[in-house]
Amino acid sequence: MNNKVNVLRLTLVVALGGLLFGYDTAVISGATEALQSYFQLTPAELGFAASSALIGCVLGAIVAGDFSSRYGRRGALKIAALLFLISAVGSAIPESYWTFVVYRIIGGIGVGIASMVSPMYIAEVAPPKKRGGLVACNQFAIIFGMLVVYFVNYGIALIGTETWLNTTGWRYMFASEVIPAGLFLLLLFTVPETPRWLAMRGRNDEAYSLLKALNNGNGADVDHQWRDIQSSFKQHNSTSIVASGFFGVLVIGIMLSVLQQVTGINVFLYYAPTILKGFSNSSIDIALLQTILVGAVNLGFTVVAILTVDKFGRRPLMMLGAALMAVSMIAIGTAAYLNAIGGYLLIFVLLYIGAFALSLGPVVWVLLSEIFPNSIRSKALSIAVFAQWAANFVVSQTFPMMNDPQSSVYQTFNGGFPFWLYGVMGIFTIYFIYKWVPETKGKSLEELEELWEKSAKSAEEKMITNH
Repeated sequence: MNNKVNVLRLTLVVALGGLLFGYDTAVISGATEALQSYFQLTPAELGFAASSALIGCVLGAIVAGDFSSRYGRRGALKIAALLFLISAVGSAIPESYWTFVVYRIIGGIGVGIASMVSPMYIAEVAPPKKRGGLVACNQFAIIFGMLVVYFVNYGIALIGTETWLNTTGWRYMFASEVIPAGLFLLLLFTVPETPRWLAMRGRNDEAYSLLKALNNGNGADVDHQWRDIQSSFKQHNSTSIVASGFFGVLVIGIMLSVLQQVTGINVFLYYAPTILKGFSNSSIDIALLQTILVGAVNLGFTVVAILTVDKFGRRPLMMLGAALMAVSMIAIGTAAYLNAIGGYLLIFVLLYIGAFALSLGPVVWVLLSEIFPNSIRSKALSIAVFAQWAANFVVSQTFPMMNDPQSSVYQTFNGGFPFWLYGVMGIFTIYFIYKWVPETKGKSLEELEELWEKSAKSAEEKMITNH
């Protein structure tokens, strides 16, 4: 083991899992018309081709906890990288619609695993004072992956004619994922396991040596951290979430995951062209507008979050962001209800995207990666991420129904209802964070366990006193 291990390098390697998360999710955006033409798809079949990866994401979240406990954080990421590779090749060569769907589901499983394990790995190797910013790098990588694939798809589309794109070009779009997936798999062989997983498996000498290397040989600090890690596993050796006494923490994690989604982010990520077209009669290419403006704002404010989350803390960023998101959604809903639609609403869309990128986007992942105790982290994080993908699915499926001009909800509220609903969820998010989510900046993962224990004991004492 080297005397020093560069934590930033480990973060950048593991964040490639986040980049592939974004890449795999968005790659189909440039191929939908070609797929419909090549496979002669009905609208329902096209919709399933686009959303089938989401099934894989849910499955990936379910197995990620077991994989990361059994094979290690690095081992689980290697499995995800291999699945990305298989999906990239398989999605590029099928001659039947259902073969294509199967390979998209395989890629989705990789996304589900990477979405959980990448931030967990980073949290387990990062120094406490830098953990928030380093974990937030994974969110930056997700957005960057989406932007990269938009331009890759655009470049491939320019190579040939529309006929070529519909018969052959779309295959290159999916095959292009082989490059980042192959690079991710190779680079994973250059990173170590996390010290906390090694300690969990009883490999204490390796764990201590790695912890020392990660902390640049700061002996006193390492000894303190090492004692806390060992104490954590001795005190909480149960892998049952209920038996461990941290079920309440799991509920908070699930709520954070769900609130990240039900405040409406994927409505703009998935349906932005439709929404923006409704705001303005401008002749500007709406798809390009979405890529440049929404993508740039998303990326830019994620950088702001990376630079500030360890300085200002998790709670202030989350509450400020949720407030701005709520204001934006309520303004958009009110404009729709009053039929005061216009290009000016793009300002509120961008304000919403920027607020999300500053807060619920990266910071929820930071909190999920750090709030769970060592002994149950894999299992609890897997459940929370499963809830996130399930909420993503519900929001993505219900928005088109609420936004259908033929629906009674749309006709009653003139299209404003879903935006009001997401705005109310934003207000509830502020209350939930204020009431239930403690500040975690600057604390080690083991110190956070003690914080939860004290909170639980305090709650029990209040209940006994009240009764």
